[in-house]
Amino acid sequence: MSGRVGAQEKRLNAYLETLARETGHADRRQPFQSYCTGLLLPGERKSVEPMAARLAPDNVRRMHQSLHHFVAAAAWRDEAMLDRALDYVLPAMLQQGPVVAWVVDDTGLPKKGRHSVGVARQYCGQVGKQDNCQVAVSLSVATESASLPVAFRLYLPEAWAGDQARRRRAGVPEEMAFQTRTQIAPWSRSGGRSGWTCRRA
Repeated sequence: MSGRVGAQEKRLNAYLETLARETGHADRRQPFQSYCTGLLLPGERKSVEPMAARLAPDNVRRMHQSLHHFVAAAAWRDEAMLDRALDYVLPAMLQQGPVVAWVVDDTGLPKKGRHSVGVARQYCGQVGKQDNCQVAVSLSVATESASLPVAFRLYLPEAWAGDQARRRRAGVPEEMAFQTRTQIAPWSRSGGRSGWTCRRA
């Protein structure tokens, strides 16, 4: 059993190292890997402070600063990260079978606080009811046994889109306007790396 766990850990580390190259700077790679590890560890709250306590119980302050800087200030392109994941994961998926569907879906991410961008009381599929959450619209490729998101866009509720002070505090780009989930969903063929981008309505 320990050998299997060790092999899985090596595969995860190799995957995270591959993705970390897209963070744009060598100093961001370790915080990125720590952040991903924190998301995977047990624990209900996935904000920076509780994750830092789980990752580095003997040096919470330093870990908190590292994670917070990565999340709040580090500039990296999510499209490039998704493309890197596609390059790494899709060949393994295709070994198990061909792509059988492209899936457009919205995903609710439960949240306890109110400061994460787009968080609001809205329908959350993970809990099957209205709850405090963020929502993202995604395009995924699916085989019979697995699926992989290849494009992802955060839904910004009207209450967020129209609140300039809140937008400034959270760092929401000025060009990001309110769109319904249906408006976000029409995906069109393009010349992008992954072959798909969101067409703005």
